[in-house]
Amino acid sequence: MTRALDTVETPTPETSTVDGRADHTPTATTAGPRRTGGRTAWLVGPLRGWRRPLGRVLLAGPVLWLVFVVTHMLMSGRIWWWRPADLVPPLAYVVVPMLLAIAALPCRRTRWPAVVLSAGALVIGTSLAGLNVRGPVRGGGPVPPDALRVVAWNTEYWYEPGQSDEFYDFLRGLDADVYLLQEYLRWPGEPERVHDLDRIASQMPGYEVAVAGELITLSRVPIIDHRAIDPPELDEPDDTDFPEFWRYKALRTDLRVGDTVLSVYNVHIPTPIWVGGPSPFESLFWDVIHTAYVERGPHLRALARDVAANDNPVLVAGDMNTTSAMGDTRGFPAGLRDAAYANPALTLGSWPATGALPALWRLDWALVSPDVSVHRYEFLDPHGLSDHRVQFLTVTP
Repeated sequence: MTRALDTVETPTPETSTVDGRADHTPTATTAGPRRTGGRTAWLVGPLRGWRRPLGRVLLAGPVLWLVFVVTHMLMSGRIWWWRPADLVPPLAYVVVPMLLAIAALPCRRTRWPAVVLSAGALVIGTSLAGLNVRGPVRGGGPVPPDALRVVAWNTEYWYEPGQSDEFYDFLRGLDADVYLLQEYLRWPGEPERVHDLDRIASQMPGYEVAVAGELITLSRVPIIDHRAIDPPELDEPDDTDFPEFWRYKALRTDLRVGDTVLSVYNVHIPTPIWVGGPSPFESLFWDVIHTAYVERGPHLRALARDVAANDNPVLVAGDMNTTSAMGDTRGFPAGLRDAAYANPALTLGSWPATGALPALWRLDWALVSPDVSVHRYEFLDPHGLSDHRVQFLTVTP
């Protein structure tokens, strides 16, 4: 028995006449999705999207940001004229790539290349953002009753005329055992010495005092030795009445804490850039940057050498004028850990403490050797007395 083969009719193009001539234009067919370019199809969409102005913008942003992040990691701290890029708030290295990726999502053709590039910039730049990942998880733990209370603070030119009472009331209110204070000076145009030791003795009774240049350390516990850290390779300026200001940017004070000697370093590394100074279009702007770059290196190296040769437990604290995104952090003393693990906040900022801007930059640091435990670490409001927030720590050597 035979079965007739099924026949399938093949549709033929419709034929019509136009002005008496046959028109064999085929009708449109509903075909399935068409692959374009085979294995290179992933590239076709972005290339087509690049032809459109919006596509260019949404793809160029992640490309340029990734190039900037990589270049910054290579240049910062090594090339003096790259210094203005150090002004970028560290948190931007997390926020900017996330915003770029979100902005690219509505553009179908360029979204995935933009997201991949933004993710790459985020992964690379997270190390620059200064995120305090350990702090919220670990914290400093309970504070022992015999822990040492330490304040480190850039006072912004000691105190302004008429603010002496508020200034000393504020210091006494912190009730610290040790004060590491910077900018013990006046600045009417050039740095000038301050002679306030008698006032300090009357306002802060019970404290021993060590001074070097603009650095002053007050301690309730006995000071058994102190000395300024002198960078031998640094040239001292000739035209100044206060050469110690330029010479000494770290003051080491050895304290007797029970049966232990704790070395505390009061530090103020020179500012890398003159914020609010001359315009970048003026040569003085770049001269100041270059001079600061030349000065910062010797101070950081001298501090690192002294810490490396010190067998005592160590605390280094003060205004380092360095953010987590700056390559200068490579010059911090080796073997020390950031006290930030005793602060529960994910992000830390110490400057500016006044004005409209939030404290987006952490310029003030506290670093400790492994044999020093930090139980509490926070930044306090200076109540208008300084543009730097106050570092407050409780430690046990």
